[in-house]
Amino acid sequence: MIVRALTIAGSDSGGGAGIQQDLKTFQAFGVWGMTAITAVTVQNTIGVSGFVEIPPETVADQIVAVATDIGVDAAKTGMLASAAIVEAVAAAIREVEIDALVVDPVFISKHGDPLLRPDAVAALRKEILPLALVVTPNAHEAGELAGVDVRTRASQHAAAKAIRDLGARWVLVKGGHVEGPNAVDVLAGPDGVVEVTGPRIDSPNTHGTGCMLSAAITAGVAKGLDVETAVREAKIFVTGAIEHSLAIGKGIGPVNPMWDPSA
Repeated sequence: MIVRALTIAGSDSGGGAGIQQDLKTFQAFGVWGMTAITAVTVQNTIGVSGFVEIPPETVADQIVAVATDIGVDAAKTGMLASAAIVEAVAAAIREVEIDALVVDPVFISKHGDPLLRPDAVAALRKEILPLALVVTPNAHEAGELAGVDVRTRASQHAAAKAIRDLGARWVLVKGGHVEGPNAVDVLAGPDGVVEVTGPRIDSPNTHGTGCMLSAAITAGVAKGLDVETAVREAKIFVTGAIEHSLAIGKGIGPVNPMWDPSA
C-alpha cells in the first residue's frame, strides 16, 4: 500500500507555500498527497493581495471524501482562515478518526499578510490543538497561542510546554526567528523537551519554509516514523531546501522541494 497524506490548507497561486508546497514535499518523500482546500489566495512572491474562503461544509466534505475512500495515514493543517472553517475541520477529523494530525498554525504569511481571522485563534486553541499529534508554531505563532513573548531559547521552552498543556501531544516551537548562531527548534513531548539544531542559512528566499517543514513531518509520521525522528529528518530536508532556494519572482522566493539530498 502506498503511504497517504492529506493537507488541509489554502492554495498559493505562486506555488511556493500552502497546498502546492505540501504536495511537492509529499512527493519528495514518496508519499501520495491529497488535499482539502480551505481558501484560495491571490499571491505571488511579493505578497498576498487577497483570499476567498471555501464554505466550511465543503472543506469538511473534502476531508470525509478522501478519508472514507482512499484513507489517510497522516494529515496536516495549514491556513484555516476562520473560526467556522476551524470548527468544520475539527468535526471532520473527529468523524473520520484521523489520529496522526500535524498542525501548522498559520497566522500570517512570510510577507506579514494576515491569513487567520482574529476570531479563529480561540477556536484553533479549543478545537484543533487537542486533536494534534504535533503542533509546529514559529516564534510569533507560539507567542499568540501560549501568551508568551518568544524571543529566547528559554521562552521557546516555556511556550512549547504551555501549548502542550492545551492538549497537543507534541509541540515544536521553531527557532528561525529566535536570535542565535544556529536555528534551534524546541520539541516538547510526553517525556520531556529536546532541542533540534541546524545551521542558520542566510538566504532571502524562504517562502514556504513552515509549510514544507510541517508537510515533511507529516510524510515521516505517515511512513511510520516516531515523532522525534520525523522532526529531525524534516529539519534536515528543510535546511537543504533553504540552501538550494529559488530566486524567482520580484520578492521572497520559495524554498526548493526539488533539491536532491543524495547529490
